Amino acid sequence: MEKHLLNLKFAAKELNRNAKKCDKEEKTEKAKIKKAIQKGNTEVARIHAENAIRQKNQAINFLRMSARVDAVAARVQSAVTMGKISALMDKFEHQFETLDVQTQQMEDTMSSTTTLTTPQNQVDMLLQEMADEAGLDLNMELPQGQMGSVGTSVASIEQDELSQRLARLRDQV
Repeated sequence: MEKHLLNLKFAAKELNRNAKKCDKEEKTEKAKIKKAIQKGNTEVARIHAENAIRQKNQAINFLRMSARVDAVAARVQSAVTMGKISALMDKFEHQFETLDVQTQQMEDTMSSTTTLTTPQNQVDMLLQEMADEAGLDLNMELPQGQMGSVGTSVASIEQDELSQRLARLRDQV
């Protein structure tokens, strides 16, 4: 496609050169017309006039053709540019998809590595130890990995304290 674009641009330049060449030929023919008229040779002057008009028309035709070729070259240039941009965007999308897959795989690997290197029973023991130090009752009867939230453990502790206070009040009465 780019080769065709270069050929089109070259053709447009060549047509412009030919148009300029025809303009020069027209001027030369006009000069010959003047000389023929000055010599009184009207038949030769008429032939040079026909040649001058033909050269002028040919120059105009070359310019028209050059303009058309330039227009086609511009369209081809747009197509080439859009093709390159499209290819670049496709490449970026592919790279981003690859990056997303790699990122997800890395996250999965890191997640599984972290859970595999930390023994669950040690985690449970540390949680129980910290709860005992804080004076809290940690509900360890939940299945592994499903600890109660802080809000529910605090609520259950408050409920236990209230129940104990009520029992003491009943004993006093």
